[in-house]
Amino acid sequence: MRTRDVSGQMVVGDDNVVVAVHGAPEDASEAADAGLESLRAGFAALRERIDQEARDRTHTAARERIDELEEAVTAEEPEVSTMVYVRRWFAKHLPTLAGAVTTLIVHPFVGGLVEHAGDAVAAEFSRHFGGEGGAGE
Repeated sequence: MRTRDVSGQMVVGDDNVVVAVHGAPEDASEAADAGLESLRAGFAALRERIDQEARDRTHTAARERIDELEEAVTAEEPEVSTMVYVRRWFAKHLPTLAGAVTTLIVHPFVGGLVEHAGDAVAAEFSRHFGGEGGAGE
């Protein structure tokens, strides 16, 4: 079996929380586990920022949107419409966190799930979030 080097980083927020995975995985499931772990760490960091920066009803709503987003990006068939909705919600209600939300949406692990979901999902994702490194809308 051929192995590939899996590495990268994700930067979330002003404090630059960096989660990096390096090395050649023994198999594809190890790479997937590392990618999912990196994504979950990003969600945990964003939840901490919400706890610090959001107030009252906005806090509760923001946590609910992040739960929805995590479900949408990790679904067997990623739910692009939910990703779009959550990003727009943060842009409107907590714009200081909108970039961190987008970072989770375009995370390499999510890209892999989108790619495996088929052409229709990939095209919708690309339309909203751009192709290779693009930001879309």
